[in-house]
Amino acid sequence: MSFDRHLAEIAREFPDWTIWRSDAGRWWATRHHPLTSTQREAGCAMTVDADDPEGLREQLRDQGERFDGAVS
Repeated sequence: MSFDRHLAEIAREFPDWTIWRSDAGRWWATRHHPLTSTQREAGCAMTVDADDPEGLREQLRDQGERFDGAVS
């Protein structure tokens, strides 16, 4: 699958994040909105990165679980 297609699919899957790939080839995501102190204490991060698209999806799923736990 092409680089652009990966970006588009991940962006659709995780609409609260901006997704990009660095010149060095790492995959990154940054939240659109700031975190509360409770969310940060729950392990939520503003930005995550991974070696590949599937690794980034794993990071984003983990962040989603942390976020949901912090707001429950």
